[in-house]
Amino acid sequence: MAEPIDPWPGELVDLGDGLQVFVRSDASIEDRGDRRRAVYVHGLGGCSANWTDLMGACCSEWAGEALDLPGFGGSPPPPTGDYSIDAHAGAVVRLIAAGEHPVHLLGNSMGGAAAVRVAAERPDLVRSLTLISPALPDLRPRLLPYQMAAALLPVLGPAVYGMLQRRPPEVRVQETFATTYFDPSSAPPRRVLEALEAERERDAQQHAKTAVLRSLRGMVAEYLRPGHRSLWAQAARVQCPVLLVYATGDRFVDPRMAARAARVFPRSRLVLMPETGHVAMMECPERVGREVRTFLRGVDSGGSARLRGAGGSAAGPQASGQYAARE
Repeated sequence: MAEPIDPWPGELVDLGDGLQVFVRSDASIEDRGDRRRAVYVHGLGGCSANWTDLMGACCSEWAGEALDLPGFGGSPPPPTGDYSIDAHAGAVVRLIAAGEHPVHLLGNSMGGAAAVRVAAERPDLVRSLTLISPALPDLRPRLLPYQMAAALLPVLGPAVYGMLQRRPPEVRVQETFATTYFDPSSAPPRRVLEALEAERERDAQQHAKTAVLRSLRGMVAEYLRPGHRSLWAQAARVQCPVLLVYATGDRFVDPRMAARAARVFPRSRLVLMPETGHVAMMECPERVGREVRTFLRGVDSGGSARLRGAGGSAAGPQASGQYAARE
């Protein structure tokens, strides 16, 4: 594995109406040349630094921008206090619309859910969509997601969450890697130290707890939303090419949902990552990077190889259009 690179530099970007987000980028606007923009959206409790290594794997061909969603990382809380998926998607829309578009949009977990909404409702802004363990509605019982949802119980939930947050940051970071990685021992020590520093910074932010709990509430609301704006209904209306990356060792997003996602998105390619956890772009950046580069090159060249077309036909190693990524 290559030596971890430095986190990309960033700055606060004013999106209007008092909304500001911290954005990390691999180059200034003047230095981007003719590279297309790629915008990266993190998951619940994450931040823009989650994308450091994947941005590094793609920066020679695409100009990467990773934002901290409002209330996370270096972004101040939203002036409206709204942490719904609609609000997070709205921040992504504003960032994309402020520069050259359409863009290649990439999202993980909750960021994947927001990215689906953006692609469905603002197709003019999205050239392709890459979803890594997207948090699409799944009501089948799984231990970790149900434990998270329990934090929303009146009085008791926030109290328990607060008690957990009072544990030493070293313990919390260790638990995060244990639940989001298939093999937490594979995390480079440098990345662990960076995560510990970020955890300590969150402890100093009065809004950090609110951002997590209200965003979690927003995700639960999306899981229960019926009708044409449900995330699965919107997924069926996404017309740009979609790369789906699921992981067999994911403890948050059931890898069995991969088959449904591959059926629902009209133009999709599915990659199933063996022995990988919820944040594949962090745990296996080289493997994910190879898949993303191949996919984005195909989109930019106008090709559609290994994409299941709207008519239901498929190409690729298996008749379903799915395959497992290998070393």
